[in-house]
Amino acid sequence: MAAISGIVSDASTATSTPEGAIAERWPLPERVMIYSHDTFGLGHLRRACAIANAMVADNPAVSVLIISGSPVIGNYEFGPGVDYVRIPGVVKQPDGDYRSLNLNMDLDEAVALRAAIIAKTVEAFRPGLFIVDKEPTGFRGEVMPALELLRARGTRLVLGIRDILDEPALLVPEWARKGATEALATFYDEIWVYGLPQIYAPLQPLALAPDIEERIVYTGYLRREVPRESRLSRYPNITQDPFILVTTGGGGDGEDVIDWVISAYETEDAPTIPALIVFGPFLNRECRNGFMARIARIPQLDAIGFDSKLEVLMDRASGVIAMGGYNTFCELLSFDKPALIVPRTRPRLEQYIRAVQAQRIGLVRMLSEEGEMRDPERMAQAIKGLLGQGRPSDVVVPGLLDGLAVIKERLASFRKEVHDPIAIPIQAAE
Repeated sequence: MAAISGIVSDASTATSTPEGAIAERWPLPERVMIYSHDTFGLGHLRRACAIANAMVADNPAVSVLIISGSPVIGNYEFGPGVDYVRIPGVVKQPDGDYRSLNLNMDLDEAVALRAAIIAKTVEAFRPGLFIVDKEPTGFRGEVMPALELLRARGTRLVLGIRDILDEPALLVPEWARKGATEALATFYDEIWVYGLPQIYAPLQPLALAPDIEERIVYTGYLRREVPRESRLSRYPNITQDPFILVTTGGGGDGEDVIDWVISAYETEDAPTIPALIVFGPFLNRECRNGFMARIARIPQLDAIGFDSKLEVLMDRASGVIAMGGYNTFCELLSFDKPALIVPRTRPRLEQYIRAVQAQRIGLVRMLSEEGEMRDPERMAQAIKGLLGQGRPSDVVVPGLLDGLAVIKERLASFRKEVHDPIAIPIQAAE
């Protein structure tokens, strides 16, 4: 918290200049800030990390600051030029509501604190480009004060959204309730969709005005690279030979998939190829302990808790079983792995819609529950067939993995447009 306090203090000092003083240049075109609310799971954070690292790798003059509420952001490796500010976390409860993660304060007070830190951080950092992930107004509107400030200062504002948000019946009223469409019209210069319209057009159900539609840029999916493997990494022995990787992302909602895979290996006609299960950092501890007891009885199975460089294991794997979140889907495409997607259907249909569309094109296969039943024999047969199915590269989709290249082009364009920003006078402090 000391680092955050320092930023807030510095920002306050910067605004207390004598009357007639001239502000430091704003916006600074070589600075990018990414807001990622991260109330649940790893998806938003991992996407922000991929974009940030790609930007600084492309241009060493660029600095990217990620502001996030994720409690695990410190586990990730950032390239030179990338850093982060962690705001106090919030967590989703079983009833769908939220509470403060660590601080003993009510949610409204926690959100107000988060909003103040975000606003002060953008004031101190003075980004030339500000990217908001998924939520146009932020978590419970917390990014709105920052958007007001940045718009007045001339910073380029971008909303970045994944290929699929939710089914139309839920998306339309949700965005209406949050004032999201109005925020698009008022603040955002562009909307980046990290996907392709031939797979899915996530904003089509909203019937946006033509001038907003013109701001939409379909980037393609975000290509992933295999990170440098740490010398300290020690993977289970089964990864030395062909194996199946089973991942549910953060793991907070992955217990059904893990249970289903383990049950397949408990059948009489179990798959012979070994499988490594990655639980994820948010899997319930009791569930994890129960799964480990079952896995210990099955020679073909092993498990680890969490790996911030999961791409290394995915690159090694012969095939992948996953729930089909956005980042995992990008990795499956990037590493060209035969994949079995077992999507969740609650509380959102995002993963299910993505799996249906990807299977329609021929990129993956999908296995969904039949009613409330997870038949172990069905999963066992699906695992056996995994290695014989095609790879994503067998299907030609133009621009499929051009996402990061397009983003870097847009950043270069923005920097060129604001290469000589005008200094703005600041009024004297009262």
